[in-house]
Amino acid sequence: MSTVLFVCKANRGRSVMSQALFERAAGGRHHAISAGSEAEPHTRPHPGVVEAMRAVGIDVAAQRPQRITAELAAQADVVVTMGCGDACPVIRGTQQLRVDWDLPDPKDRPIEEVRATRDDIMRRVQALVERLDDVT
Repeated sequence: MSTVLFVCKANRGRSVMSQALFERAAGGRHHAISAGSEAEPHTRPHPGVVEAMRAVGIDVAAQRPQRITAELAAQADVVVTMGCGDACPVIRGTQQLRVDWDLPDPKDRPIEEVRATRDDIMRRVQALVERLDDVT
């Protein structure tokens, strides 16, 4: 079993969608966590993210954004970053696979664009789960 950490700036959009979609795609074979690089986490996901995820049968409304820490990052076998730049974690001395996904931030975007980002994440997550299944 692999643990994947999804990291974006606020842990309110891309990383939340990625974690939820990964958990569904992995079906218990792998685990996902998510976090953000901002110093002060918000209290809930973006409303458009909640709406877009409900449309595919996943409720992320109760997700509580959290700030990335070295301890949290150390739990991961794979770190997927999404737009957090230099604030994304690098844990020295680990054998983590690190991947960067260039995805638009759903903040203040029309719902059609949030859905398009969600669908892009779905494809990427499925490919990542297949890759992890092949090595475990």
